[in-house]
Amino acid sequence: MKIFDAHCDVLYKIFMDRKVDFKNSGSLQVNLEGLQASRFKVQCFAIYVPESVHPEMKFNAALYMADLFYDKVLKPSPQLKLIRSSRDIDLLQDDEIGAVLTLEGCDAVGCDLLKLKTLLRLGVSSVGLTWNYANCAADGVLEERGAGLSSFGKQVVYELNASKAWCDVSHLSERGFWDVMEWADYPFASHSNCYSLCPNPRNLSNEQIEALIDRDSVMGITFVTEFLSGKQSATITDILRHLEHVCSLGGENHVGFGSDFDGTDGRVTGLEDARKYDSLINELTKYYSDIQAENFLFRNFYSRFPR
Repeated sequence: MKIFDAHCDVLYKIFMDRKVDFKNSGSLQVNLEGLQASRFKVQCFAIYVPESVHPEMKFNAALYMADLFYDKVLKPSPQLKLIRSSRDIDLLQDDEIGAVLTLEGCDAVGCDLLKLKTLLRLGVSSVGLTWNYANCAADGVLEERGAGLSSFGKQVVYELNASKAWCDVSHLSERGFWDVMEWADYPFASHSNCYSLCPNPRNLSNEQIEALIDRDSVMGITFVTEFLSGKQSATITDILRHLEHVCSLGGENHVGFGSDFDGTDGRVTGLEDARKYDSLINELTKYYSDIQAENFLFRNFYSRFPR
């Protein structure tokens, strides 16, 4: 079965250690050999600029990470192809894997729409407005103020609409989430779980999940242990619990996976890296039909990727 994974932080890992080899580095949960071994069809690669980077250098850091994507991920890997629309996915050959460039948080663009446009022109096809805290666009889930989108944030959403780019609500404040639901043409959640099963502020409430379903959108169940079980450990069964909860809300055709590989320390037992995706597939097919499993793994995200 094909896999569309909506979030990983490989670029952050390479940014922090330039010696890391994307082809086969054991320090990466996602590398080329792992993607090939597990029949990935599309992997999203996030530009995440660490909080430790000085604000005046964040855009430069984002540009550098975009360059790493092209120079260290795509260039030495002819099997990987840049994806900017679902039509690009349709053109992939059997042995090719699509790579989507995303932006995790608008901190890097400050209050400058031109910087956002520059990243979109460099290939970014999905933008999360915040990480966990506030920036010029909106408040994140851990910002005590809990505000929604700013006037600049609305401009960002309108630019994403015009560019037919995904607007990612993962990490966004609840009020910001509802603003995006109102104004974004292509809202989705790349890597978030169910608050009713695990009350972490990064997870989505039933009402938020139902809103995504009503918008014919999609959310990615993430493998972050704290968002699955509230602990430093979790199992594939925990992933299935969150998946089934979304299905119980009417979301069978609106849920997939956004692993957050390379972006978290905790690892799901039996699903420690991309090579282990088969373990998840094996468990899915015990409880769901092949068509349902294919939808979860690939088609639900593919069918919502903007054309």
